[in-house]
Amino acid sequence: MVEIILKQDVANLGLKDDIVEVKNGYALNYLIPQGFAIMATPSAKKVHAENLRQRAHKEARIRQDAEALAARLAELQLRIAAKASENGKIFGSVGNIQVAEALAAAGVEVDRKDIELEPIKELGSYEATVKCYRDIKGTVRFEVVAEEE
Repeated sequence: MVEIILKQDVANLGLKDDIVEVKNGYALNYLIPQGFAIMATPSAKKVHAENLRQRAHKEARIRQDAEALAARLAELQLRIAAKASENGKIFGSVGNIQVAEALAAAGVEVDRKDIELEPIKELGSYEATVKCYRDIKGTVRFEVVAEEE
């Protein structure tokens, strides 16, 4: 048996950055040549531990920024103007692009691909989910109003 450090997820073995024991042949003939793992030498373990420590520090800062963004999104109340008929139907639809533009006008830069909502076809109040970071999501409330002519 030999110890290895996984460089990526391997089914039925472990996740990225796990240190696992496998049979010599499996490590030397498959995992290492395919680039899935490296040998867990003492120096490699030290480098691995330092990388995990640095990544945890960066991850904590990114998570803190994402939570602050989610809190800021919850406070916002946006108004999006759209051309509409007298009965409240919108010509076209309001989607994530218009929400991203309204957020940018409010001073919050969010990629439109991170905004989840169904196309809106009527005037009214709605909510959109914004993916701030992996499992951190924020909710932004907005109102679609008729465009003044």
